[in-house]
Amino acid sequence: MTLSSDGSSVVVPRNFRLLEELERGEKGIGDGTVSYGMDDGDDIYMRSWTGTIIGPLNTVHEGRIYQLKLFCDKDYPEKPPSVRFYSRINMTCVNHETGLVESKKFGLLANWRREYTMEDILTQLKKEMAASHNRKLVQPPEGTYF
Repeated sequence: MTLSSDGSSVVVPRNFRLLEELERGEKGIGDGTVSYGMDDGDDIYMRSWTGTIIGPLNTVHEGRIYQLKLFCDKDYPEKPPSVRFYSRINMTCVNHETGLVESKKFGLLANWRREYTMEDILTQLKKEMAASHNRKLVQPPEGTYF
């Protein structure tokens, strides 16, 4: 959502919003430890995305590269995308059998707002990796997948 010149709010259409996110994701985010892009450039609905998080320093995740899948259904950004780790990871908000980020256990998804983005999800997951309850959890062998 953006404000027009008269101060009223304008809802940005789904595909315009996703095009903005694609442009940001391709440029790289912040310090370059989080990135994302579309799985299939021919998907006109822009549903399937891949994200990457490089584990934060001074945690058991340091130096690891985690791959995730994000799926933006037709009701995105009104509703959050589904988020699933492809790389095996041990975190309190991730289902240990499927890799699905459980929205009830991950505040950003549980309290989703239209203005949140895939970038917000990935950067928040990286912060969650560094949180005291996740930073020292024993991890599956590197290079294993769900």
